[in-house]
Amino acid sequence: MIKKNDIVVVIRGKKKGKKGRVLEVIREKNRLIVENIVTIKRHLKPGRDKSAQAGGIVEKPGSISVSNVMLYCKKCDRGVRHGYKISGDTKSRICKKCGEQI
Repeated sequence: MIKKNDIVVVIRGKKKGKKGRVLEVIREKNRLIVENIVTIKRHLKPGRDKSAQAGGIVEKPGSISVSNVMLYCKKCDRGVRHGYKISGDTKSRICKKCGEQI
């Protein structure tokens, strides 16, 4: 399960091989917003009053499907599958390749 602030690697698409930090998880749509991976340009009209936002082209982060990313393991230096290890009262995620805690 991928959570906010995890480091992930894109495994499919134009941005294949890039790493980024998860900013938001959208569980209902099975999508993630990952830092510096997908950006969307919005063309905004200026607001009516002075306190409203100015018009122009605004870039904002876009979403990517959960199936197109894998968790990143620093020790393996690649995207890996993860498992869980229970020690005492704590449950932690581990890398399936090397056993290192993610």
